Amino acid sequence: MGEVRESLRELIDCGLPQALEVMGERWSFMILRASFNGLKHFEEFLTELGIARNILSNRLAKLVDHGILQRKPCEDDRRKIEYRLTEKGFDLLPAMIALRQWGQKYGSEFVAEDPVLVDEHDRLPVGPVSILSHDGRILGHTDLNLIKRNDVGKRADGTVANPRDDLATGDVIDMTQLKATR
Repeated sequence: MGEVRESLRELIDCGLPQALEVMGERWSFMILRASFNGLKHFEEFLTELGIARNILSNRLAKLVDHGILQRKPCEDDRRKIEYRLTEKGFDLLPAMIALRQWGQKYGSEFVAEDPVLVDEHDRLPVGPVSILSHDGRILGHTDLNLIKRNDVGKRADGTVANPRDDLATGDVIDMTQLKATR
């Protein structure tokens, strides 16, 4: 996949090993999933997940240490502690949904999930998590390439591409219009 190859022995120069260091085991993802479902208290996680107390304590501490969750006193009872998702935690949502969809597609048995994850606007199931180009095109594995940082934006034909920086969450891209301007 590309003109150059990643050094697979280097664990420092890649985000994947760093992410796996924080999230690379089942209970961390299950706690994150529970957080996305509104759980905030130690006892809620313990009851809902069926996790051992010492493992839960360890995983929560790790998620707090890495800035995924934030430990805060409860507003209604300052003696109790809440674990709340941080921006860094919310940024893991696409990865969580991608893993969920992969499990639904390739799991050992079909699971008709209820409740269903939907788009709040239309109330229809969310589409598959995709890799998007800088201008919103859906990319497949054959569309990807690894290149040296100095060559970013230099097309194979010698022309230079300029990245779009005007896209935000929820934006809709008219692909017909985009193709017509190319």
